[in-house]
Amino acid sequence: MTTNENELKALMLASLDGDAASHRALLERLSRRLRAYYKGKLAGIGRGAAEAEDLVQEAVLAIHIKRHTFDPTEPLTPWVHAIARYKLIDFLRRTRTSFADVSIDEADLVMAHDDNVSAESAYDVRRLMERLPKNMRCAIEAVKLDGQSIAQAADRCGISESAVKVNIHRGLKALAALIIREMRT
Repeated sequence: MTTNENELKALMLASLDGDAASHRALLERLSRRLRAYYKGKLAGIGRGAAEAEDLVQEAVLAIHIKRHTFDPTEPLTPWVHAIARYKLIDFLRRTRTSFADVSIDEADLVMAHDDNVSAESAYDVRRLMERLPKNMRCAIEAVKLDGQSIAQAADRCGISESAVKVNIHRGLKALAALIIREMRT
């Protein structure tokens, strides 16, 4: 796990134990990360900072309300990212963003839209990620979970920048298929 993951998880665990100061610190740090995440995603479809701020508030509130569903044996950032992603997908649905308005780089945001899946889902993201090939897993973890740029992910994974993009796209589709398969069993 990264240092950032370790720090955030330590704050979450202290928060779950009733430490109010740790809970405030956790939500402040997550707010900064979520703000950057949403601004980046929304800028790609011509949306503004005010909408990003609304999404930050929605995600932080969901994290606060659903913190009891966090499994302390698992990493925190995939759990937070799942909530953030579903809030973004809900926003895109609510605002009736057309698929034509979404660039090919952002297509994964609207492709995995299952109305029965919510942020509280109990899917073990880490276990599903382990079922992906190494390069796919590395690219998704670097860019989607750790917030690295495509260039940074390419260095980290030892592959080209285009391979990072392809692995992310294919990996997210594979994860969606794995989730659907598990839902049916």
